Amino acid sequence: MTVARIMKDKGHTVVTTPPHCTLKEIVDILAAKRIGAIMVTDDVKTIKGIISERDIVRALANGGASALDDSVSLHMTRNVVTCTSHDHISHVMAEMTRGRFRHMPVVDAGILTGIVSIGDVVKIRIEETEAESRSLREYIQMGT
Repeated sequence: MTVARIMKDKGHTVVTTPPHCTLKEIVDILAAKRIGAIMVTDDVKTIKGIISERDIVRALANGGASALDDSVSLHMTRNVVTCTSHDHISHVMAEMTRGRFRHMPVVDAGILTGIVSIGDVVKIRIEETEAESRSLREYIQMGT
């Protein structure tokens, strides 16, 4: 199964922010939208980084509450690992596990087309496993 399957169910909406927004603005957006990360992009939607809950926690741990006045560009993760809609979900899971991150932007033909979370990936893998289990049970029942 590929990332395209997740995007079909989830949609292609990606919350983005310019690098000059403050961490406080990002915290407000994360809370309002109930999401865990926001893509940092320039005016033409080129990925410059990603800012996640973890990045904000690190900023607060290092700089205290005054870090909330800092721009996103000071605390974002700059080396963003991406996938395409054609990548297999097992590849995405492996990359997330290896890199210890929970959000991966989907980029097709150089365009940001979505974002998948570890929760999205786990959900689809559970559905896939349950379907395989049902098929095996039905196959066994037919043979008895």
